[in-house]
Amino acid sequence: MANIKSAKKRVLVAERNAEKNKAIKTGVKTAVKKVNAAIESGDKKAADEALVSATSIIDKACSKGVYHKNTASRKVSRLASAVNKMS
Repeated sequence: MANIKSAKKRVLVAERNAEKNKAIKTGVKTAVKKVNAAIESGDKKAADEALVSATSIIDKACSKGVYHKNTASRKVSRLASAVNKMS
C-alpha cells in the first residue's frame, strides 16, 4: 500500500475513474444490445432509433476517453452496417 499522501490520493482517484469508466462501458454495451435486439426482431424503425441512441452514447464515451476514437468508430460502423443490411 502507498505511504505517500499523493500516492494514496492517486489510488483513490484511479478507483473512482475505474468505476466511471465501467459505468460508461456498461451503458455502451446496453445500447449495442438494444440495437441488436431490434435487428433480431426485424423492426427497421426501432433499429434506426436504437442506432441513433447508441451512436450518441458511443461518441460520448469516446469524448470522455473511455474508448479510443478508432474503437468507437469501429463499433458505430459495425452497428450501422448491420442496420443497413436490414431491408
